[in-house]
This record gives sequence, C-alpha cells and structure tokens, in this order.
Amino acid sequence: MARSTLKTIAALLLLLAMISSNAMAESPGKKKAIRVLLVGGGASHDFDRWYKQEDVQTLRKGGLATVEYTSDPSTILAKLKDIDVLYLSNNQPIADEATRKAIFAFVDAGNGLVLAHPALWYNWADWPEYNQKLVGGGSKGHDKYGPFEVTITQKHPVTKGVPTSFKLDDELYYFKPDAAGTPIEVLATAKAETSDKVFPSIFIVKYPKGRIVGIALGHDAKSHTIEPYQTILRNAVEWAAGH
Repeated sequence: MARSTLKTIAALLLLLAMISSNAMAESPGKKKAIRVLLVGGGASHDFDRWYKQEDVQTLRKGGLATVEYTSDPSTILAKLKDIDVLYLSNNQPIADEATRKAIFAFVDAGNGLVLAHPALWYNWADWPEYNQKLVGGGSKGHDKYGPFEVTITQKHPVTKGVPTSFKLDDELYYFKPDAAGTPIEVLATAKAETSDKVFPSIFIVKYPKGRIVGIALGHDAKSHTIEPYQTILRNAVEWAAGH
C-alpha cells in the first residue's frame, strides 16, 4: 500500500477519534463537575480533619465536584469568580468589607451557598446582615455533645435518598429563624432524646436570588462519616449549583 494512502488513513482515524472524544465531552447527559470553594477555620472544631479532608473527599466522589479548601478568608474574594458554590463552614471572622460585599454579590448573581454547622452560629456582631439575610437566623447555643434524632419533614432534592429518620451523636444546635430575616424552609428537624424541643436541622433559605442550604450537623466523625450526612451534603451542593 502506498505511503500516501497510509498517511491518509491515519489522518482519518485521528480525525474520527477527535470527533468521538468531543462528542462524549459535550454529551448532554454528562454534567460538568461543580466548582466548590470550602472555607473553614476558627474555634471548637477540627476543620482540617472533618471539612478539609472528609467533606472534600465526600464531594469529590464520582466526579460530582472539584473542591478547593481554604482556612484563609482573605483568599475568598479572588476565588469567587471561578466557582459555582461557596461552602462556608468557618466561625473565624470574615472581616474584610470588600469580601463581605462580594459574598452577597455572588449569591445575588444566582450562585449557590452552603452553610454548615459552625457557619450557622451568630459569629459576628459587626455583620448582622450575614445571619439576617443569608442564614435566616442562627444559633446561640447547643445541647451537650450526644445522641439525637434527625427527622426528614419535607421531600426536596436536598433530602433525596436520605432515610426518613436517623440518629447520630453531634451538637444539637438551637437554631432559631429570624422573624425579620429571610424566611427558611425546614427540610429536617432535630430532637434530643431527653427533650421535647425541636429545632431546624436541614433547611433552605428562601433568598430571592441565589440558592442557600443550611446544614446544622457536622461536629466530628459521627456526622461527617455517616451516609445520611454525606448524602445531604452532596445533594445540597448539587441543588445549590442548580443541577
């Protein structure tokens, strides 16, 4: 066979391979990985172990998300333009005014925000807009670490595949909605075995523009490593991203 013919066949095979590869990459059934920035750091929690390691691993499974973790709030501002979901788990201050405004602008642009455990606290007296508008309330106390039950109260993409109820050891946050703040929609509640008090545990904040999910669970291994928590977290990021 002539050398020119062989070259032509090789070129055609290469072209077909490229077309096939592009078609697979552009297949409507294949979703792009969600770009997540996870912010941790602060007091009373092992952020590196349970957020940087465990939650990052949970979100990366199956290619659901690409996740960058930072415990330096000064890096948030520059990264917002390149992400789909901001995941705040920190209780250390975000003191920079430009970063605070940029977080609001990020959500106002229709992007996703996931607020975990420490980030649902009333952490910053000098930034009341955070709790009032983005969290829809907050917590100022919690039960002593121990067992309690979480009950799903509403079907929603965030609770899809989660058992109707499950038990775990954690800090049961006394989360209270702010009557003057953004309304929340409770998806799951938490109740201690020794008390009749019931508190929101998983909820969405009905912010008019972006998608916000609150997850009150998450102190240590007994939440981060169990399947219900991991399913909720993955669902929350996926829903917040608009997928």
